[in-house]
Amino acid sequence: MFVLNIPNILTIIRMALIPVFITLYYNGLTTLAFAVYVAACVTDAVDGYLARRLNQVTAFGKLMDPLADKLMQLSMMLCLASTGYMPLWVLLVLLGKEVVMVTGGTLLFKKRDVVVMSNWSGKVATVLLILAIVAVFPWHGVEAVTQLGHILLYVGLAMSLFSMVNYGLIYVKNGNSRKAH
Repeated sequence: MFVLNIPNILTIIRMALIPVFITLYYNGLTTLAFAVYVAACVTDAVDGYLARRLNQVTAFGKLMDPLADKLMQLSMMLCLASTGYMPLWVLLVLLGKEVVMVTGGTLLFKKRDVVVMSNWSGKVATVLLILAIVAVFPWHGVEAVTQLGHILLYVGLAMSLFSMVNYGLIYVKNGNSRKAH
C-alpha cells in the first residue's frame, strides 16, 4: 500500500528527475545535468534520514527508494558510456547485475513477503560508484580526476558484484530476511 509521506514524495521526485537529467545531458547542459544528479543524491540522503527519523519507513519506500537510486545511477552511466566517458561494458555488467538483483528481490517479495534490505557491501559499492561518476563526469576537465574516477569505477564494479553474491548468500542460502510492513 502506498503511503503519501515526505520520504516517499522525495523518492518520486528523484524518479522524475531522471528524464530531466538525461534531457539536460544530451542537450549539452552538463553542468545543469550534474546539478540535477547532485540534487537526486541529496534527496536520497534526506528521504532515508526522514523515513527513519520520523518513523515513516514504508514497503513502498523500501522497494522504490533503491530502484530510484539505481535508475538514476544507470541513467547517468548510460549517458557517460554513450558519450565515451566510461566503458560501455561496465554499464552492461552493472545493468545485468541490477536485473539479477531486481528479479531476485521481486521473487522474494512475492513468494515470502521479503524486502531485501541494503547492507554494508551494497552501500560501499554505491558510494564508490557515485564517487566514480562524479570524477568521470565531464564537469571539471582535470585528467587526473578522470583517471581516479576510472579506478573507482572498476573498484566499485568489483564491490557491486561482491555485494550481489553477498546478498544472495544472505537472503537465499541462509534465509535471513525481513518482512515488508
